[in-house]
Amino acid sequence: MKVTVTGATGSLGRALVAELNEQGHEVIALSRSARSGIEKLGSRAKVLEWPSPKEAPPPPEALEGEAVIHLLGEPIDQRWSDEVKKELRDSRVLSTRQLVEGMRAAGPRLEILISQSASGYYGDRGKEELDESSAAGDDFLADMVVEWEAEARKAEELGMRVVTTRTGVVLSEEGGALEKMLPFFKAGVGGPVAGGRQYVPWVHADDLTGALIAVMENDAATGPVNVSAPEPATNRELSKALGRVLKRPAFAPVPGLAVKALYGEMAQIVIAGQRMFPRRLQALGYSFRQPELEAALRSATGKQ
Repeated sequence: MKVTVTGATGSLGRALVAELNEQGHEVIALSRSARSGIEKLGSRAKVLEWPSPKEAPPPPEALEGEAVIHLLGEPIDQRWSDEVKKELRDSRVLSTRQLVEGMRAAGPRLEILISQSASGYYGDRGKEELDESSAAGDDFLADMVVEWEAEARKAEELGMRVVTTRTGVVLSEEGGALEKMLPFFKAGVGGPVAGGRQYVPWVHADDLTGALIAVMENDAATGPVNVSAPEPATNRELSKALGRVLKRPAFAPVPGLAVKALYGEMAQIVIAGQRMFPRRLQALGYSFRQPELEAALRSATGKQ
């Protein structure tokens, strides 16, 4: 299959391109800078430039395949201001709108859009069990994800199969929440945040790339699909498991007020929780590569 990947030069994008290659797919990678894309991806993909994703569709030659996997979006894990929140939203909502407009002009060959989404769709829901049928939350992230998914679903008007992958906290050797947690734990001052009772819908990076390809290849996959490990963990359970992996104490509590002072409004992604289950993904027959938290943390930290 010929697959176009947006956001292909990020850590997730590079891993996805590599796995698509290994499975025999032909990859077109979209990057704001063709030179940077070629440097990061080498010969693993045909790199095309999409310099202004919020203002214009991608080049027509980028949409000549059967599938598009759309990963583009400004990183969430930064201190939020009104300007940053606008960029977080626009980088997702407007780029998806422009992508679909490009698909509209590309003609009927395109069949599949896999558009990255987020567990933030559900908002802060405590111990409530959440699956793909659960309602959206009512905070900034939830509102943003609702808009984001709505833009992706417009591709259904073109006769395309659309999947929105609501992804949890990704455990990866590069970037993301784990990268920010490691220095505190290695220094022996890690521990549960804001009481630690909030649920973390974690997923290993290998399962994120695996799930993206699985839903692309499975014609039964459509609509929202939660991408997280079969068993969510509380923040306290995650902290203890990471402490065991690193052989460091993990009992120093981090008050919610301290997190808010450090990160401002962005602290909600750490303090809030979603007890999210990947029921649709499991019903589709996906077999998790890293279903156990401690083993997944060992893999993600290189502590096998």
